Amino acid sequence: MATKLLSLTCIRKERFSERYPLVRKHLTRSRGGGGAGDGSSSETVAFEIEEEISRAIFQVLGMTCSACAGSVEKAIKRLSGIHEAVIDALNNRAQILFYPNLVDVETIRETIEDAGFEASLIENEANERSRQVCRIRISGMTCTSCSSTIERVLQSVNGVQRAHVALAIEEAEIHYDPRLLSCDRLLEEIESAGFEAVLISTGEDVSKIDLKIDGEFTDESMEIIERSLEALPGVQSVEISHGTDKISVLYRPDVTGPRNFIQVIESIVFGHSGHIKATIFSEGGVGRESQKQGEVKQYYKSFLWSLVFTVPVFLTAMVFMYIPGIKDLLMFKVINMLTVGEIIRWVLATPVQFVIGWRFYTGAYKALRRGSANMDVLIALGTNAAYFYSLYTVLRAATSPDFKGVDFFETSAMLISFIILGKYLEVLAKGKTSQAIAKLMNLAPDTAILLSLDEEGNATGEEEIDGRLIQKNDVIKIVPGAKVASDGYVIWGQSHVNESMITGEARPVAKRKGDTVIGGTLNENGVLHVKVTRVGSESALAQIVRLVESAQLAKAPVQKLADRISKFFVPLVIFLSFATWLSWFLAGKLHWYPESWIPSSMDSFELALQFGISVMVIACPCALGLATPTAVMVGTGVGASQGVLIKGGQALEKAHKVSCIVFDKTGTLTMGNPVVVKTKLLKNMVLREFYELVAATEVNSEHPLAKAIVEYGKKFRDDEENPAWPEARDFVSVTGNGVKAIVKGREIMVGNKSLMTSHGVIIPVEAEELLVDAEDLAQTGILVSINSELIGVLSVSDPLKPSAREAISILKSMNIKSIMVTGDNWGTANSIAGEVGIDSVIAEAKPEQKAEKVKELQAAGHVVAMVGDGINDSPALVAADVGMAIGAGTDIAIEAADIVLMKSNLEDVITAIDLSRKTFSRIRLNYVWALGYNLMGIPIAAGVLFPSTRFRLPPWIAGAAMAASSVSVVCCSLLLKSYKRPKKLDHMEIREIQVERV
Repeated sequence: MATKLLSLTCIRKERFSERYPLVRKHLTRSRGGGGAGDGSSSETVAFEIEEEISRAIFQVLGMTCSACAGSVEKAIKRLSGIHEAVIDALNNRAQILFYPNLVDVETIRETIEDAGFEASLIENEANERSRQVCRIRISGMTCTSCSSTIERVLQSVNGVQRAHVALAIEEAEIHYDPRLLSCDRLLEEIESAGFEAVLISTGEDVSKIDLKIDGEFTDESMEIIERSLEALPGVQSVEISHGTDKISVLYRPDVTGPRNFIQVIESIVFGHSGHIKATIFSEGGVGRESQKQGEVKQYYKSFLWSLVFTVPVFLTAMVFMYIPGIKDLLMFKVINMLTVGEIIRWVLATPVQFVIGWRFYTGAYKALRRGSANMDVLIALGTNAAYFYSLYTVLRAATSPDFKGVDFFETSAMLISFIILGKYLEVLAKGKTSQAIAKLMNLAPDTAILLSLDEEGNATGEEEIDGRLIQKNDVIKIVPGAKVASDGYVIWGQSHVNESMITGEARPVAKRKGDTVIGGTLNENGVLHVKVTRVGSESALAQIVRLVESAQLAKAPVQKLADRISKFFVPLVIFLSFATWLSWFLAGKLHWYPESWIPSSMDSFELALQFGISVMVIACPCALGLATPTAVMVGTGVGASQGVLIKGGQALEKAHKVSCIVFDKTGTLTMGNPVVVKTKLLKNMVLREFYELVAATEVNSEHPLAKAIVEYGKKFRDDEENPAWPEARDFVSVTGNGVKAIVKGREIMVGNKSLMTSHGVIIPVEAEELLVDAEDLAQTGILVSINSELIGVLSVSDPLKPSAREAISILKSMNIKSIMVTGDNWGTANSIAGEVGIDSVIAEAKPEQKAEKVKELQAAGHVVAMVGDGINDSPALVAADVGMAIGAGTDIAIEAADIVLMKSNLEDVITAIDLSRKTFSRIRLNYVWALGYNLMGIPIAAGVLFPSTRFRLPPWIAGAAMAASSVSVVCCSLLLKSYKRPKKLDHMEIREIQVERV
């Protein structure tokens, strides 16, 4: 928010109020006479107006130097309503702060383009406030042409800000403005494009639960239920599906929960009918896994039915014709030249073509109707060509006494059967790529033990409830061998909890009173009473699932290659197929090849037709479309199981190119739990009084060093667990230097030398020597002054993580440069860097300086990863090509990062990079296979080997090869599931465990 001071002359104050509704304060007022004869007076009014400033970030292409940036900045600042414009020519970015009621982002973009540069909007903070996200499951997509078409359809809808369609998991994530359109409109657009769409979730579903009503109920009782639920505190909306037994409640989980809803429903309706019960609504097969299983069963059933008809067709065409007796029966002429065998094949092939293969007709029709072409178009054209030519030969044979022709009924029937088999195997394999999410979702236990407490907090009873009925602030009991039902903290008991399913950390973690626990983890050997702090979508497990789902929806930049190819692939294949048929047909008619080349069972037209059909059905756009998303799905799933959360294909693609890593020190290279190890007073003073003043000042800071000082200060107040420190007035945090405040009438400053010298505090020689001694021991020296006089020096130690040195050593062996950037002093920074083996150090760096260092490295040609854990690391995490947040760090750092290291171990930096390299080598292999298959298969199907070897590819074999190519790409991606961390990391972990035990 920004404040503008406006001085306006208003004839009518109402107009002012209409235009500026956010008037906050009336400052000055003066009245003057009006114009002669108008009978009115004017009023000069000064107001202080609180008006929102929005931020927009543009990518600006074409800037080559600072002069270009200057011209862009000037052009933008000429617009009214611009608060500030910052142009970064190095990264081709422009950040604009503007007043949205005076100028909009489209005007700004047009202004940049009028200045001679290309501009595209990256981020619009104004839209963030009016943005909602929904996820939709889409059925009927066969290749990248389908997913690209749906994206184009959605992005053309007014109000849609961004749309991602993932072919591999058959889902779409759509960012839209709810003021302009609804989810129902999005579903209609997808269905009008020819696909089936089912809403999975919207932004409103974050705290939403569906309840089922069992028993006798009327419309009147349902209205009573609706009004009663809406009256509950924390309930935002209630939706009743009239004519059904389902009620949807949108609520705030920190205020209320599902047990309250059930209690209200059952108590209200009890007096009316006495037969009403409410339970949590079961989706009953709408979920992703059940939908996938249904699709697998559908393809399996279709394949079995196709075999029932296709096997006899194949036998009559390829086998029985060579068995005496049966051959004579099949060759018996019924009408003119029409034989029994042809009639049997016609009758059996027809249901395969038009019943079992109907899905290809509908898919092709929908694709052509929207002006695109997909795999269904190729299959429909190929099978129709074979079937209707065969039908022509049958009708011609029935009406001609001397016609000799060969039917291709077995070609169309076998082609459809093999393609359905391929789709069945493909869906089966694709289902395995998303098993990571299914495993994560199954971690949450079905039931929980709810404790009843008396006023003193003692357990008075327990009850087993559905795990979905847990509410915030409940106290639940976790017995040995049971899973923790929800996030919370221990209020009684002690045990060890296995958190490997969430963090990938194999070692049990000790838990006692006050320690946090994560829902889905396994309690091993003790009983715990846990107070619930986060439920439902707020839980760590739900957030991890959302993160992995978002990663699988996001497209990797390398996938753009497949998207570009898909636009032209099918039309090009149709052209090549027609050209192949025409070339062979003309060559036969003009006798450009010997007649001996033509098989005895067909003529030149039929030979050309077989070549054309083979070209059409051997081309496979599916393999190209699945090359990237399946590998990304498996890679992100494997990463999640290892405690490395990768936010999508873009992060994976960038991570495998990393050549330089910038490390923060505190909490990243060090344990992040600093402790005060030495205190030296320079003046006579009671240590208790000294720490009372220092702790009262530092308790207002979130810095790890400040927390260490406060904790140490508690030792002098051991009679209190949470002592009440004296009030600190006029508290100021000087970023990168320290803090100052007024405590008990004295000015207290706690920080480094820069803070003291900037405020005129003299640092004596003794203090300088103490600082040097602390730095030599890799400790941080902190100075304390009272009323501008230096009083004491504190030495704070933050031990190194056991894995830090070896992690840096392994990164060096991977040809990755390591740099440490910290806000700590140079002495301590150099000492820590020397211990871990880092050569390049930048100390006493402020947050913006960390980000600047990242940009310098990028300008030098490095692909930079930043590893940090604090709020002050967020600018550098965003600026880096790949931001890696330590999982134990702040929410802001985790939000800003591309990769989250759940275990907070440095070896996971290596795991993330190594996994990304393995994933992208798999993507390259997929592309080599998919492109190589098409580049080799199409010419072979077109008959390039036929003149020299007489080898030709029958259409049904070409169809089988096409189906096999998609399956092979998915299976190639599935091999990533066997990913193993580098062996060096396993040795590191063993040594780390040994160190901890010692």
